[in-house]
Amino acid sequence: MVLPERIRVATPDDVDAIVRMVRDLAEHQRKLDQVRATPDQLAVALFGDDPAAAALIAEVDGVPAGFAVWYRTFSTWEGVPGIHLEDLYVAGEHRGSGLGRDLLVALARIALDRGWTRLEWDVLRWNTPSIAFYDSLGAEPLDDGLGYRLAGPALAELGA
Repeated sequence: MVLPERIRVATPDDVDAIVRMVRDLAEHQRKLDQVRATPDQLAVALFGDDPAAAALIAEVDGVPAGFAVWYRTFSTWEGVPGIHLEDLYVAGEHRGSGLGRDLLVALARIALDRGWTRLEWDVLRWNTPSIAFYDSLGAEPLDDGLGYRLAGPALAELGA
């Protein structure tokens, strides 16, 4: 599988850059106060013995300028895995340069190369520039479902 020229698979040396960009993304989404992940946690999650996720790095002149963190999903209907894109980020000064598209091209190639049938993600309803970008790629919003999250005290109570 060939990745777009400016995209590469992340390495453990990228953890600090990924943490910085996660914080930048959270600030852009007005949720910086919710970021709890530490470099050590992300290193284990991405590069430990049992990785929970994987990451791609977008570079400009050899410097990380964006990232995509993704994990494998499974479709009982299709009978094969797929990709869930957890976060896609391109630094403000590089938005509109094609890096976001390159990251999605790389993820599509990973899925197709592995025989997987889906690439899915969520987008905040207010993020109209990203929605327009995704629409331009032919992506379709999944309006027939409603995302749910169980966390914090509610998760603790249910699991008790």
